[in-house]
Amino acid sequence: MKNLTASAHIEPNTRFRVTAFPDRATPFVSLRMGGDFVEIALIASPGTSKALRNLATTAIEAADALDALTADAPEVPGRG
Repeated sequence: MKNLTASAHIEPNTRFRVTAFPDRATPFVSLRMGGDFVEIALIASPGTSKALRNLATTAIEAADALDALTADAPEVPGRG
């Protein structure tokens, strides 16, 4: 991965889109995620499918951790 640090909050309405660009000298896939004000694009070249699968696995682990954090948490008035 190249050097870049970015931070954005994932919201319930975050959109995700995958676009393949096969007709290039070096084909690639773009994975875009964003909302109304921020969009992040990850560019994956041939040979990086394992890294994308690791990203997907890690995202599932993060979702499971978030579910566990909120499973027994008391409800906060005004949030929902």
